[in-house]
Amino acid sequence: MNINKGLVAIIAILTLLLLWAGWWGRSQKNEKEKFITENTLMKEEIQGLEELKINLAGEIDSLQIAYEALEEENEYLQSTVEQVQAKVKQKNRAIANLKKRSANESSGLRTQIEDLLGIKSQLENNIANLEAENLSLRSENEQLTEDLASSRAETNALAQLNRTIQDELKKLTHATFKASGFRVEVEKRKPKATSKSKRARKILVSFDLVNVPEEFQGLRPVYMVITNDKGTPIRIANPINAQVQVNGAPMDIQAVSTREESIAQNQRLSFNHNLEGKLRSGYYRVAVYTDVGLLGASSFRLQ
Repeated sequence: MNINKGLVAIIAILTLLLLWAGWWGRSQKNEKEKFITENTLMKEEIQGLEELKINLAGEIDSLQIAYEALEEENEYLQSTVEQVQAKVKQKNRAIANLKKRSANESSGLRTQIEDLLGIKSQLENNIANLEAENLSLRSENEQLTEDLASSRAETNALAQLNRTIQDELKKLTHATFKASGFRVEVEKRKPKATSKSKRARKILVSFDLVNVPEEFQGLRPVYMVITNDKGTPIRIANPINAQVQVNGAPMDIQAVSTREESIAQNQRLSFNHNLEGKLRSGYYRVAVYTDVGLLGASSFRLQ
């Protein structure tokens, strides 16, 4: 019984060993086949990798050649870029200088243009002023021409009046008792001479009596008479009417002023008359009388 149990156990063990051996054999076979398959695949993969390696090596060589070419080109381009940059900097400096010079020239031109415009404006003003001045001068020249003609006529008239006065003086004065250096002045409000009728305010007369004969010396009345060119006395509020002897004949006069004067052998006398109103423009005559005749006379003109 025990023997049978032992045999059974051995048989069971052998059976198990046989079964394990069969499983192991199949397992080894499968693993071998799997290994063979994997090895084949690996060889194929390795072969593919070798081909890829060869291809990559060729590509690397090509890329290396291309890189070296690009590196040379880059060096050339870098050198060219530096040269170009240097040229660009040089051009930029030249452009900046040109801009600066252009700005300076532009500023200078603006200044010159402004100066020229100022000169032009000044010249235009000067031309306008000269044209106005020329017009004024032409007008003034025409007026002066007219005034000259008028002055000539007035001078001739005044000369004629003076000749008439001198003729009268010869007829009406004593040969030994008459004035010399007879002078007439017209003054305005301030003590300044004037020939303007609107400004005339005072008539001043002065003259010399030289070598007066004794018979005419002594206290005598002296009269100042002012008339226009027609012989009409100027108007005053209180005219002085008197009668004098002229060449032995009585003569009525109308004086603007009179005074008693002690006549000596030699003396200078002066009279003045403040005008009561404005005189019109024209010719006037001043005469100085004494009771025994005309001492002297002179004319003047007011414009």
